[in-house]
Amino acid sequence: MAANPLVGIFRVKELRERVIFTMLMLVVFRLGAVLPIPGINVNALKAYFLSQQNTGNAIIDYLDFFAGGAFTNFSVFMLGIMPYISMSIIMQLFLIIFPSLKKLSEEEGGRKKIQSYQRIGTVVICLIQSYAVTVWADRIPNAVTISRLSYTFIAMVTVTTGTMFLMWIGEQITKRGIGNGISLLIFAGIVARLPRAVWELVTKVKNRELNPVFVIVVFVMFAAVVALVVFEQQGQRKIPVNYAKRVVGRKMYGAQNTYIPFKINPSGVIPVIFASSLLTFPLQIASGIGANVKWLADFSRWLNPHGVAYNILYTLLIIFFAYFYTQVSLNPIEIAKNIRENGGSIPGIRTDKIEEYLMAILNRIILPGSLYLALIAILPTIVQTLFNFPASISYLMGGTSLLILVGVDLDTMSQVDALLKMHHHDGIAKKGHIRSRNL
Repeated sequence: MAANPLVGIFRVKELRERVIFTMLMLVVFRLGAVLPIPGINVNALKAYFLSQQNTGNAIIDYLDFFAGGAFTNFSVFMLGIMPYISMSIIMQLFLIIFPSLKKLSEEEGGRKKIQSYQRIGTVVICLIQSYAVTVWADRIPNAVTISRLSYTFIAMVTVTTGTMFLMWIGEQITKRGIGNGISLLIFAGIVARLPRAVWELVTKVKNRELNPVFVIVVFVMFAAVVALVVFEQQGQRKIPVNYAKRVVGRKMYGAQNTYIPFKINPSGVIPVIFASSLLTFPLQIASGIGANVKWLADFSRWLNPHGVAYNILYTLLIIFFAYFYTQVSLNPIEIAKNIRENGGSIPGIRTDKIEEYLMAILNRIILPGSLYLALIAILPTIVQTLFNFPASISYLMGGTSLLILVGVDLDTMSQVDALLKMHHHDGIAKKGHIRSRNL
């Protein structure tokens, strides 16, 4: 038995191989994030984005945040994994709208067909977004070093291939590594930008552009938010379920008392990622092609990440996806059906009213949980408004980044903990356990 759980990670062969494989895949991801598209003048890009940084272009900071810094590099991974997430949302909606697709997904081999449709849709979204990127690059002085037609073709193919390769990396991490691959890619992009953000913060404090007292207040506030996020992710409502005695063959099984654990925030950080992805798609197209189309330019200004309209829409989408994802992953009708089929009952609730009871419980849990998620997600805008913090720092130290960092970390730690205990080692958490969460 390992004295130190961290040492135990590398003593267990299976876990050691999974961790090393995950780290190697993340290194490949970060290398691709700095590898520019062929035909791009890197120096011209740096000069342009530096000038935009001085003017405080919120859209660039927003898009670069979700690409893990790859957007301003015009790298092969500049779209990140967001096109895949956007298509996942669309496919989930299609499964609800079209019964034939839902039926197909439940058939043998149907899930693979749905995944194929999802990949094809991801390619389409990538091509649309990559074309918007080529239009944007054409507006940057001296950025494109080859002909317009050649660059458009090369950029669209390269960026689309980059996103599809990221999808493959994510799937391989999930299958052969540790943690959820797609979530870890987003996590790695955020963590990779933290040192630069901290250095920028220190520089601004030294230059007296930021008040040190405000910085301390913000750090204390972020620490409190992290603690609250962990508390919320671990909290759950337990629904008691009693099972009567059953006779199976010649054996009689005694009554059992158990419970259904409903988390305070059943959907985890998924609503925030879904809402961000859904807003990133039109925002990138509008900002990329907006200079040539007036109504797109107006839409881009209206959807400014620092604006009131954006934050209201962001909040509404988070609430919607909290309900939507919970209904998909925790279907009260299916849960009630399973309880009845196994001879179970909820104390004080008639068996024909179990669905209504579970639905009422979920609704009471989801609304405050989703509002809490939305409040944390718009935290960067509040911090920028009150303390005049730079956008790049606010995005990384609060809101969506905190939710993703804490949520993915808890999920990965739960998997490591389970593997350690399976091999008779002490888990990471020696008291209690870390609850896993689907992402």
